Amino acid sequence: MHKDKRALPLAGIKVVEMGQNLAGPFCGQVLGALGADVVKIERPDGGDDCRGWGPPFPGGMGTAFQVMNPNKRSVTLDVTIAEDRQWLQDFIGASDVLIHNMRPGVMKKIGLDGERLRGLYPRLVYAGISGFGSVGPLKDRPGYDAVVQALAGVFYQNGDPASRPSRVGPSVLDFGSGMWAVIGILAALRQRDQTGEGSLVDTSLLETAMCLLGPAMATFSATGKAPARQRAGIAKVVLFEAFETADSEIIFAAANDRLFAKLALAVGMPQLSADARFKTNADRQGNKGALMDIFTPLMKTRTTADWLARIEAQGVPCSEINTLEKAIQHPQAQALGMGEVIAETGLRISKLPLRFDGERLPTARHAPRLGEHTAEVKAEAAGEKNRTP
Repeated sequence: MHKDKRALPLAGIKVVEMGQNLAGPFCGQVLGALGADVVKIERPDGGDDCRGWGPPFPGGMGTAFQVMNPNKRSVTLDVTIAEDRQWLQDFIGASDVLIHNMRPGVMKKIGLDGERLRGLYPRLVYAGISGFGSVGPLKDRPGYDAVVQALAGVFYQNGDPASRPSRVGPSVLDFGSGMWAVIGILAALRQRDQTGEGSLVDTSLLETAMCLLGPAMATFSATGKAPARQRAGIAKVVLFEAFETADSEIIFAAANDRLFAKLALAVGMPQLSADARFKTNADRQGNKGALMDIFTPLMKTRTTADWLARIEAQGVPCSEINTLEKAIQHPQAQALGMGEVIAETGLRISKLPLRFDGERLPTARHAPRLGEHTAEVKAEAAGEKNRTP
């Protein structure tokens, strides 16, 4: 509970998560951090596949699993057994939200598809996350982040133009789809407050990818050509680029004409902003090659620290290009308190980037051992079922 004694926003909301790997579990993680009671349903024979992603395995669990699953309780069930399926159906019926990102067809096969459960439990918010969407020729195909990045064209938008297309490093489609599911769930809960009815919430990795590619799609629509792949910059904005310096690399964002004039001052060439070739962003875009020919050798004449001091002094956004180790240790990241050490395993995980009234969400509980709360949750469920209304 926050210092001002207010309950977290989702206190009292019961969530059942049938999540695997990243997208579904990330959705559950966010809801749990906001105060929901999230019960994660897992197979007895190993549980969520992400438990085995590694090494390393601090505390006996994969690091990705521990990042995705704090603030949850783990219950193991064998849904091939009729008794376990019935218990799970009843448990879902007594809950507010169901999240799943199971392989296509699995939920219908075990009788827990959205249409059936919403018919049984009209107040239920049923949220499904798939690889390729709930309609269309690929609706029954399983999908992982990298596979969907490739199909959607994300690979082709990423990487050096002289090299092969490449995957975006973080699992942006998994995380993005998990966030879309959270948004849908929160909206559905709000609507339920008004109507008494739950909803079917549906999103997919492919739809998330197409949403992220919106500006590129619009350019293609207008010109018939996809934007060229950029190593580090943005095609429509000049100069918004990364350059080698005397000792490392720097990126700066002269994202409008005012900032370009300030950049020109910072690098000791104020005449550039008055040059007819470079006066407006459209001018600079048409003459980008000439501008790159000026800046590429120029940036190598000083160190990154020297350039940062000069460019920052003019108010132009810029940064050195850090390794992950340097980024984690950066004073700004430290000041924001983005890292959190889980006492049970000693593992440092990232916090969610959210505050309420200037205060971070409470410290996370450790990710659960497989089936750690099975007896506890079943006893609670039995007590609620037997309680006199």
